[in-house]
Amino acid sequence: MSPIEIRSLTAGTRDMLADLLIETVAAGGSVSFMHPLSRQAAETFWSNSLMAAERGERAVLGAWYGDALVGTVTLLLDFPVNQPHRAEIAKLMTRVEHRGKGIASRLMRAAETLAVEKGRTLLVLDTATEEGASGLYEKLGFTLTGEIPDFALKPHGGLTGTLIYWKRIGGAAY
Repeated sequence: MSPIEIRSLTAGTRDMLADLLIETVAAGGSVSFMHPLSRQAAETFWSNSLMAAERGERAVLGAWYGDALVGTVTLLLDFPVNQPHRAEIAKLMTRVEHRGKGIASRLMRAAETLAVEKGRTLLVLDTATEEGASGLYEKLGFTLTGEIPDFALKPHGGLTGTLIYWKRIGGAAY
């Protein structure tokens, strides 16, 4: 496998991001959408997300294998004034044929590095109880806080719980 390059994404990558989101949802990924996900809904989500990134409210990172976008993660940065120390991980996705190759770990490490650069000292995230990425997050040093049962619908129907994780990063807390 050629080297994977991680970089910030811009509006020019919206169509590739939409493809990745549609594939992830179709494969059962619990990323806030139901199957079948329309192209228009996927494009609208990413257009809005990328505009928020332009405003500095989040960062959207992509993993590239040559000219192909094979993964993404979003780092949410826009929080109330009493939470300037924290960031949240969202929308971690890897193309089905590229899973199990360390891409998600690379994306997570890049998001953590960026969070530290932005002065954040706490990362939080959640993942589906069923078929989520809890093993990955625990391997990366995240601590499980607990589970909320029946938190969301799975993309193909039925309820799933969510697991809440946190990790201290960078320097000392406020």
